[in-house]
Amino acid sequence: MLASHKAAVYAIANQVSDQVSFLNASSTDFQLLKTAIEESRVVKTPYEIALIRHANEVSAAAHIVLMKEAATATNERELEALFLKECISRGCRNQAYPSIIASGTAAATLHYVKNDAPLEGKLNLLVDAGAEAECYASDITRTFPIRGSFSKESREIYELVLRMQKECIDLLKDGVLWDSVHEHAHKVAIAGLLDLGILKGSQEEIFKQRTSVAFFPHGLGHYLGMDTHDTGGHANYSDTDSMFRYLRVRGKVPAGSVITVEPGVYFCRFIIEPYLSDPVHKDFIDIAVLDRYWDVGGVRIEGGYY
Repeated sequence: MLASHKAAVYAIANQVSDQVSFLNASSTDFQLLKTAIEESRVVKTPYEIALIRHANEVSAAAHIVLMKEAATATNERELEALFLKECISRGCRNQAYPSIIASGTAAATLHYVKNDAPLEGKLNLLVDAGAEAECYASDITRTFPIRGSFSKESREIYELVLRMQKECIDLLKDGVLWDSVHEHAHKVAIAGLLDLGILKGSQEEIFKQRTSVAFFPHGLGHYLGMDTHDTGGHANYSDTDSMFRYLRVRGKVPAGSVITVEPGVYFCRFIIEPYLSDPVHKDFIDIAVLDRYWDVGGVRIEGGYY
């Protein structure tokens, strides 16, 4: 007589048809498989990286076209349509995410969605847009002057953000602690904002009190793959530390992963103004100097690295 054998079944919660029964299973687990898949997706195969690189190349070409055409455009929506056209003409019909085409102070809104404002009288344009190639995402952000020349204040912030990005890219290696790279971006931001006079006081104390979060409120980057914000990052959105609350990747970054580096400095009134009345933070911010920078809006520079 053959002994009966019941196998363990692994499935993903809320991803199983109601018609499926597990009566013959010795046990069921609805947690482990999802975690295992998410972890395995962090490290990409050479084929996956090639698809992401192709999506990035198509997106980069579309970004360049927008830079060339921005001066003659009249509305954000024209440039969104142009980006789509350039991606589709290069074989990428789908977008990895809805484009952000933010002019002037709208660039201070991190996930701006309107894309319908006139460009007249605006200083800069922030374009966060990326094509998708065979289900693999790109993610690129560039900020540039609409009329071809930065204002003094815009150039200062652009060069600071570029320095933040370059120094963080130089830190990337197998096993680097992403939390520490994010910290470094804040330290560069603090040093730069002190040099400009927007911040004042001790660099160490500003970092300790997290005042720089007023100007750089999001995480440094995220994994990139089949999702724009790909799996396996172990984010902790309940973190009580404001510097890390929105960091999408926590822990060490392995070789073979694809991660974005996207520092930014923003002049968003509804984020910064509470800091100006806070008894701790207000002493670190020079309001008179800050007033010269509101029209910069926001500067973000982003690319994916593998």
